[in-house]
Amino acid sequence: MLKDFKAFVLRGNVLDMAVGIVIGAAFGKIVTSLVNDALMPPLGLLLGQVNFSNLFINLSGTAYPTLDAAKAAGAPTLNYGLFINTVVDFVIVAAAIFMVVRQVARLQRQPEVAPPAPTTKSCPYCISAVPIKATRCPQCTSELKAA
Repeated sequence: MLKDFKAFVLRGNVLDMAVGIVIGAAFGKIVTSLVNDALMPPLGLLLGQVNFSNLFINLSGTAYPTLDAAKAAGAPTLNYGLFINTVVDFVIVAAAIFMVVRQVARLQRQPEVAPPAPTTKSCPYCISAVPIKATRCPQCTSELKAA
């Protein structure tokens, strides 16, 4: 059983998948930092001093100045600012993955394959399809030149 497990783990596609997951997780952290620390603050400034991570709707009816204060009080909140951050994060990750997959697909394109040799030819008299090796047309019975 241990031998089979070792063979399974050491196959190329399993190792590739593990490396992809680790790199993807690290890339996700970088993108999250980019969104939270570099993109959203200037966007919030352009929209009038809005801090997206602090946008929420308090469902309890009590007013709280920040999301942290509402969470500390145990108030139910609808955190639409954090949702906006997450959507922007997802869009950036999806675009980056799309670009990487597109480039890999471009690099892995299969070479052009020549079309298969024709198996039929046209009869010059009745224009019907005739096998390449035929010497007489089965439709009009005309003699055909050898191919």
